[in-house]
Formats: sequence, structure tokens, C-alpha cells
Amino acid sequence: MTQDINSRLVKFNELVPSKIPFVEGKLKGHQDRLNYSIVGPGVSEDTKQNVKIAEEHGFNIGAVSAAPMNGSGLHSHTTAEVFLIFSGSWRFYWGTDGKEGEVVLNKGDVASFPTNMFRGFQNVSDENALIFVVLGENDPGVITWTPKVLEKAKESGMVLLNDNTLIDLDKNKIPDGKVALEPIKEKDLESFDHYTSEEIEKYVIRYENKDKYLKDDEHYDSNSILNYLDHFNVHNKDFEPNIDHNTGFGLTMLKGNNAHIHPYTLKESEVYLCLDGEWEVTCNDQKTIIGPNDSFSSPRGSNRSLKNISNQEGSIFIIRQKNL
Repeated sequence: MTQDINSRLVKFNELVPSKIPFVEGKLKGHQDRLNYSIVGPGVSEDTKQNVKIAEEHGFNIGAVSAAPMNGSGLHSHTTAEVFLIFSGSWRFYWGTDGKEGEVVLNKGDVASFPTNMFRGFQNVSDENALIFVVLGENDPGVITWTPKVLEKAKESGMVLLNDNTLIDLDKNKIPDGKVALEPIKEKDLESFDHYTSEEIEKYVIRYENKDKYLKDDEHYDSNSILNYLDHFNVHNKDFEPNIDHNTGFGLTMLKGNNAHIHPYTLKESEVYLCLDGEWEVTCNDQKTIIGPNDSFSSPRGSNRSLKNISNQEGSIFIIRQKNL
């Protein structure tokens, strides 16, 4: 039976978010935030988090929308975490105390943060803002929080258990056989890495500097390619990554007024994520349309093509599983 490709279309405005996705979800600065799981469960601690596409892709894709001065507390990951800014301005800060350094990123900017470092982020715009997040591997592991985050969360009634499930003590008791997760010890904090702002800038590409990185695929001068992570091939031309970071997946932007990719087949997982414009996807002779903030997951081994059908310059991210 032929699969209806619209089952692999993700309309952002139809997603069901989690309102308290993490242990710090009741704290000021973190409580006015929504978390979305688009491909895979991500690292949400909410056992009721809605996952749109559960099929394993070799990576996870999620999104966070937040009110002004809201975002995520200081945490660390064991797999890659790559941020794509879709609206607003976001301050990223890091270190055990959050004071080692910071960068402010805006629409179109991309940052691939190293593993084993504490980082947090905050919407510093005057209105609600949106970022997408790509996490490495099928199982991106669990979050490690700074002791201060866990202590403040417990004061608000939120506790992370030893099986990494979240419980609200205002509504429930800790179940028999389970205990609250203890914050990591002071001596263990020394094992986490430290970075200056200058060092983190090596993992950032700002959209305002795109002309330094954009390449033409020599296909009728219609396509501009900005390749962020891993090697990318289109129309028999290879593009080197501009960020030297092994994340386990590739990330590329296709941009242009008449930007398009002719039919091709890929055995790896691949997702299109629209930043601007309106894009027609043809997959196994079926067609669908994706607009800003929407995404589409092509079935492995399918024949697919892509073209900007809007009357403006379009930009679309292509997230591709590392070559199998």
C-alpha cells in the first residue's frame, strides 16, 4: 500500500506542546515556555509529551517557543544540540554559574553547542520567539542539570526522579520504589568543559554573515547553498561543512528565488524544515506544500524533489542523517 506522504508533513500550528516539559518549568524565567517534539521524543522529561513522528531518524527535532525573558535553565547534554533561530533574539549563556560567556543570536542564525558543557538560553526579544533544536542520535540521552537548578525546582514542587521522570509534588507523591534524583556533587562539576565566548563563536554562523559562506551549486544560478554540518551533495556537487563539529547529522540551507533540487533518492533519513517561503515537495509522485515553521520527513529510500513556489526568496533547512 502506498503511504500518504501527508502523514509525514508536520504543520507547526497543529503541534501539541508540553507546558511543563522540564523540572524547572515552574520557575520564573522558565514557566512561560512551550516545548514541541517533532521527530523523536528529544529529551523532554514530561512523560505525556506529544511526539509527532516517532520513527527513528538518527537525530531528534524539537522546538521551543517562549515569552520574553523566558527559556531554559543551565543543563548539559551527552549528544549534539544544534539551535536554529526562527524568530526573535535569544541569549545563550554557559558555565556552571552561567557567567562564563554568552552570545545573542537572531533569526536565521545557527549554533552547534559542544557536549559536556552547561548551557541555558533565554528569549531577549520584546515578544514571543521561536527556536528549533536538533539533537544527535536516536536516543539523545538525558539532561544533566546544575545543582542550583534542581534545588530551586524542588522548592517550586517539581522533582526529577531517579528514572528521569518528572513529578509535581503539589499533585502527587513520589511512588514507592522511586527516589528523587540527587544533584551532582561539587567535585563532579569539575568534569564539565569550559569555553570562552570566542571559542563558542567557532560553532556559530550568523545569518547576517551568510555571504561569507553561501555557495552556488552551479545549477543555472538558481540555488545558494549554506552547508553548516557534515558533507552535503546536491546535483552531483559536494559542499564542505562550515562548522567543524561531528554531530552525527548534516545541516544545510537551500536558498533562492527559484531554488530547487531535482529528483533524487536517499537511503538515509532526511527532513526539510522551512524558514521562509513556500516549498513544494514531490515524494514518490505525491505532492505536498510546506510553509514557514513546517517540516516534512521523507521516507527512507523514497524519490523526492523540492522547489520554492513562492514569489519571494525562500530558505529551507535540510537535516540529513549522517551517511550510512
